[in-house]
Amino acid sequence: MMSRLHVVIGAYSFTIAMSVFALFSHPAQAEWYLAGQGGVAFGGNLKQLDEVPASGAGAVQYSNLALHASPLYGGKVGYYFDDPAWRWLGFEMEAYTSTQHIKQQGLEVTQRGVPPSSQVISDKTGRVTTWAPISMMVRYQIGPVEPYFGVGLSLSFLHFHDAATDTTTSSNANVGFIGKAGLRWRVTEHLAVFGEWKYNQFSFSYDQFLLGSASSGGDGRYGSHIAVGGLGWHF
Repeated sequence: MMSRLHVVIGAYSFTIAMSVFALFSHPAQAEWYLAGQGGVAFGGNLKQLDEVPASGAGAVQYSNLALHASPLYGGKVGYYFDDPAWRWLGFEMEAYTSTQHIKQQGLEVTQRGVPPSSQVISDKTGRVTTWAPISMMVRYQIGPVEPYFGVGLSLSFLHFHDAATDTTTSSNANVGFIGKAGLRWRVTEHLAVFGEWKYNQFSFSYDQFLLGSASSGGDGRYGSHIAVGGLGWHF
């Protein structure tokens, strides 16, 4: 966990340093904005799941788990450079959360030296919260219309609860990738509406398996598509 945090802190520090350098290298006012966003997280899944049994036997692999679509809400703050030569470039910070329950489904279990087996998964609730401190943004202005896209790193927090066994599993500060593309319409000089698609993906580790089995921990990967809309105020 500490090595993961060191990597992301170093990457963020480098990005922040470069953005500050760019800002002060071009002493023009920045176009700041605040925005609220709401939408749906869909097409999510947990994949590459494995665990180390508490008994010390060989690692166990699990098939992918599909997640329910879920409402999502959050906010963002950012800016674009106001210098005519740099108005296409900006940076953004955002945070959002959703509750993506695990669908009731069959789960395939494989382990070296053991015949494959299956079980039915149900009554698993989950929450995913993501904070993306810095995303690099680019836009193309066509009058009041602004297509844009961005990429950045994220920190995500998972929290799953198994109602059947009353067990809870959390996985914090998971470093991931976020990509997004959208269309913004400037209704007035300051007010804007936007629609946006984004994809969030990260690897995670856990101490207690999210299916409630006795284990020494394991890891997996989360991925989800997100569609949001919102209102922004540009200063």
